[in-house]
Amino acid sequence: MGTSVVGIDLGGTSIKGGLVSSAKGLLRSVAAPTQAHEGPSVVLDRIATVVADLDPDNAVSAVGVGAPGSVNLARTTISGPPNFPGWLTENVADGLRTRLRRDIPILVENDANVAALGSAYFGAGKPFDDFIMVTLGTGVGGAIIFNNKIFRGSTGGAGEIGHMSVDYDGPFARSGVAGAIEAYIGQRFLSRHARDQIIARRDSVLHRTAGEDLVDLTPKLLYDAAVEGDAAAQDVFRWAGHKLGCVLGSAVNILDIRKIIVGGGQSAAGDFLLEPARETIIRYVTPSLRDGVEIIRELRGNDIAILGAAQLAFDELAA
Repeated sequence: MGTSVVGIDLGGTSIKGGLVSSAKGLLRSVAAPTQAHEGPSVVLDRIATVVADLDPDNAVSAVGVGAPGSVNLARTTISGPPNFPGWLTENVADGLRTRLRRDIPILVENDANVAALGSAYFGAGKPFDDFIMVTLGTGVGGAIIFNNKIFRGSTGGAGEIGHMSVDYDGPFARSGVAGAIEAYIGQRFLSRHARDQIIARRDSVLHRTAGEDLVDLTPKLLYDAAVEGDAAAQDVFRWAGHKLGCVLGSAVNILDIRKIIVGGGQSAAGDFLLEPARETIIRYVTPSLRDGVEIIRELRGNDIAILGAAQLAFDELAA
């Protein structure tokens, strides 16, 4: 069976965990509500319960955790995770080690970085030594893989593509950055922009599926409408894809990394979103860096983050 570890994907709504074997990959996965509103102690209790469920015999050699927020270089502590009330700075590694009553390696890393590591070893990023990862969900996460390792910057916070601005006079993202790409295509922001753009287009099917004045509009309803051929929904994705292509062009110019992997829940929009991004990015990349530029969708879904968290643990054991 090989060495086994637990990988944890900590989200604002749910905690997803997997038992992962170095020989056989993902063996089993479970999920539990995060109950983030109850504060850090309860969330750590719940993570420990998920680990214990996956490892009732205390057989795993290490635990990896992907979490939102900034993570220190020691991979122990997260600061300011969005959508986690009451969290300031929390040593997740020590908190879990105390609860599990086991002195094993516990590694914590930013959730987008973990997704990128999972893609590098188990997903769409496997063919590439270097790539940029973008995760589209409630927010917009980013990560950089260079020589098959996470590039972390000087404090561990590199790769925050979601907070790169495409318009200094644009709307504010949750980070406070004006015109950040997250303020256009983060889940809640995209729904709001879509409502503003479609409210007067009475021919859209969304006026029948998204409630009065589109109050129930979600990216999923938007995607369903686009699949049905709804021009208004397709136009919104085209608009969002253009914004994404603009910011990714800047990322390529800075990093000279030509492959971009796009994951997260909103990547399910597929070519409705990614094809406009592919058409746009080339116009925003300097000519000498255009060869080989490619945007690829990550198809492994939530498993990628679990596997990436597990890979953190495997890497620590191999060090």
